[in-house]
Amino acid sequence: MESEKPSFKEQSLIKMIQRMLNLIIVLVAFIIILPLLIYNADTISGWFKSSNEKAITPAFPEAKPEKGNAVATTVAYWQPKAMDAIADPTLKEQVYYGRELIAHTAKYLGPNGSVLQITNGQNCQNCHLQAGTIAFGNNYGSVASTYPKFRARSGTEENIYKRVNDCFERSLNGKALDTSSKEMQAIVAYINHIGSNVPKGEKAVGSGLKDLAFLDRAADPIKGKTVYETKCQSCHQANGEGVLNPDKIEYSFPPLWGKHSFNDGAGLYRITNFAKYIKYNMPLGVTHENPQLTDEEAWDVSAYVLAQSRPHIAVPKDWPDISKKPIDHPFAPYADPFSEKQHKYGPFKPIAEKAKK
Repeated sequence: MESEKPSFKEQSLIKMIQRMLNLIIVLVAFIIILPLLIYNADTISGWFKSSNEKAITPAFPEAKPEKGNAVATTVAYWQPKAMDAIADPTLKEQVYYGRELIAHTAKYLGPNGSVLQITNGQNCQNCHLQAGTIAFGNNYGSVASTYPKFRARSGTEENIYKRVNDCFERSLNGKALDTSSKEMQAIVAYINHIGSNVPKGEKAVGSGLKDLAFLDRAADPIKGKTVYETKCQSCHQANGEGVLNPDKIEYSFPPLWGKHSFNDGAGLYRITNFAKYIKYNMPLGVTHENPQLTDEEAWDVSAYVLAQSRPHIAVPKDWPDISKKPIDHPFAPYADPFSEKQHKYGPFKPIAEKAKK
């Protein structure tokens, strides 16, 4: 026996109820999703930016009141000149390749590099954050505008090629790039382009590293070990070896000591540089306005990291005029009576006062 089919009126009523249910579902979903869209508007808008904008344009902060360990911001910091506006297609390709080499140095020039095998496996942007574009993140904002320039470390006038190769030989514990190579030309083109909006002879606002007050005592590696274990070890690992990606090509978190880290001739081997760098950039994700580490933690954990073993580089021609050595240069001889240990860990106020006289 066939079941009785619903009448036309009943069918219309069923359809109307289904439409009402669908409408209610849409409204409920809208009510739930709308606050999430509003809250994450900045993140969502970033999905629709060009890859260049995502990669090299940091979000520069607006002024914020001072609160706790945060720092009030009232200035506009340097931003890299946009890359997608480059008219010359050949130059554009070169600049983009330069950025790629800065961001993924190991992929091309590391121990398993596709072009050369001349570095320790770290990337330039491990020290020069977001390919050298972040305020007080060791950025490249002032490189094009200030080079060539005299550097007391070598006692000579240096060009950008020399400066780049210093990083290859020291921070990347590797070999110098041929200055005429495609890779060196691309790196220099990138640095020159993003800093071309800074007038010649001037320094970009927010370039270099942010100042950090000296302690009244020496930085303490023992105290620093506790800081490291609490706030650094989860990324850089217990023995400072970092985390190598499964492809064995790049590090997701770079080594801080050991054979794959920067050597003892690198700029970050000086504790004032290292402490400034981590105070305002670490743990990864903090900004110079809202640092997480206290001053004492930054100095002490720097002392701990720099007390560990790392590669040595022989640089007998460094600092031909020893009176020009920075107060935290960790190797004698010095033009003052302070010990090598004090020059490495402090206290630095007596050394600085002596230098003024």
